[in-house]
Amino acid sequence: MFGVVISALVALMHWYLWKRLIKDVTRKGWVRRAGSLAFVVLFLLVFATLTLGRGLPPEAARWFTWPGYIWFALAVYLFLVTAVLELPRLALRGWLRRRPLEATATTDAAPPVTPQAPERTAKPEVNESRRLFLARGTALVAGAASASLVGVGMANALGPPDLLRLPVPLRRLDPVMSGLRIAVVSDVHLSSLLGRSHTERIVRMINETEPDLVAIVGDLADGTPEDLGSAAAPLADLAPREGSFFVTGNHEYFADPEAWIRELDRLGVHTLRNERTTITRAGATLDLAGVTDVTGVNQGDPPDYDRALAGRTSNGPVVLMAHQPVQVDEATARGVDLQLSGHTHGGQMYPFHHIVSLAQPGLAGLSRVDDTWLYVSRGAGFWGPPVRVGAPPDISIMELRPESS
Repeated sequence: MFGVVISALVALMHWYLWKRLIKDVTRKGWVRRAGSLAFVVLFLLVFATLTLGRGLPPEAARWFTWPGYIWFALAVYLFLVTAVLELPRLALRGWLRRRPLEATATTDAAPPVTPQAPERTAKPEVNESRRLFLARGTALVAGAASASLVGVGMANALGPPDLLRLPVPLRRLDPVMSGLRIAVVSDVHLSSLLGRSHTERIVRMINETEPDLVAIVGDLADGTPEDLGSAAAPLADLAPREGSFFVTGNHEYFADPEAWIRELDRLGVHTLRNERTTITRAGATLDLAGVTDVTGVNQGDPPDYDRALAGRTSNGPVVLMAHQPVQVDEATARGVDLQLSGHTHGGQMYPFHHIVSLAQPGLAGLSRVDDTWLYVSRGAGFWGPPVRVGAPPDISIMELRPESS
């Protein structure tokens, strides 16, 4: 049902764009027919990208997912910009219907001129000219604005992630633990569009910061280890002092979470599956816990916060890895000091930031929910179109400090 709804929305979007960008800017003839055919092909390309892109091996899928997703992003912004431009179109309706001013010379002997005859012959031609001028101007503005947004967005998405460093004060952190660094990366989204070189760059950037821990907070890949295992292989080169850890995101459950857990274990990345590990330094402790994503409920693998936090014997702080920010309510109820999340992509393509903010308590960055710090990474990759507008990718280095310092 979800696929049917999405297909219908994509079809309606393409119909609207065809009307505004092809039908309204052309007269009947071969140009309109060629443009109409192009829009049918582009719709089928997007449909194939959305339905087949995940089911085929990356080597085969990338031939149509690259152009399909780029056009999809361009179509989304064309739709949004053109819809906004409907307002000036409405404001200019009177101008389209206004009669042209005609200079006339009359004498006393001249017979009366019937105003209807020239109006009937001139008005349709002038109005059609004005209509085409307005339609073509609107299409030009929409095309230029959308192409600029997508171009900048692709540069953001395909370039290196921002490296963010921020201190986080924890009320129960022993001063001995002060300065402990956690590298947080989420939503890598290995796919037919993002492969091994993407992972190599992320690993290199993380290792250069010399972190104590690496926390990979879900949505590593959009596919199975069979197809994307070679793309994930550079994770074996992560070199934190205290280990690399992973929790499942919703996209793992779209593929094969068990296979990914086995593959990551082979690469030296330990999955915290409703469990925790204790980091010790000179007698001081910090508990790093992890829970599965809420999507795991549908596959018999739900998040279990009580199990993840059971058996604690110290009063040190608790850092919880949980893919979705919405899981912070459960974390707060159990006295978690800091939750590390992703999932939102920071909205990825403005103005969808506003929609994501309605579903999640945090869009990006550090915020406070009662006594729990919530940190939401924008992610190091992208989902769908290789475009990020107003939400650049990031890798975050959290430096823990005692709250009093």
